[in-house]
Amino acid sequence: MSHSHPPAHPLAQYLDAIPDFPKPGIVFQDISPLLKHHFVETMDALSELFTPAEWEEVDYLVGVESRGFIFASALAYKFNKGFIKARKPGKLPNVAASVEYGLEYGADKLEMQQGDGKKVILLDDLIATGGSMGAAAQLCEQVGYEIMGMACVIDLKALNSFQYNGKTVRSLIQFAD
Repeated sequence: MSHSHPPAHPLAQYLDAIPDFPKPGIVFQDISPLLKHHFVETMDALSELFTPAEWEEVDYLVGVESRGFIFASALAYKFNKGFIKARKPGKLPNVAASVEYGLEYGADKLEMQQGDGKKVILLDDLIATGGSMGAAAQLCEQVGYEIMGMACVIDLKALNSFQYNGKTVRSLIQFAD
């Protein structure tokens, strides 16, 4: 019995797979060439992960530091929405809440300023284990936002089956193994 994978997104060909980075055994999917040569197409493809009705309903786009800022800010501009940062510690004044999450070695933390009850979509470049996306989602709720959705460019599905309150992360490119 053969397992067939869905066809890869056409933008996947513009990733640069770097073997043994940042350490042996890891194949790093570098989004730099994708952003350099296909930025508009990437933002348009991310836009299409949500329906026009969802874009109408959302108020802000939350970018997870730091690469999530790229996608959230471009989409905020495209859809005339506000942009919010989920930042690493020590970068924001007037922090309302922080959430710590585990990394492969050690832990990290994200912080946000006070929210206003409005609806958000979270964006990041990649989801591996779901640690940072999960922390950002918890943080959004703690400071007072309603999560409408989560999205990223690359989902390393082999490493996660991440969901947050029944919502899955929508992604352009999936790596299943």
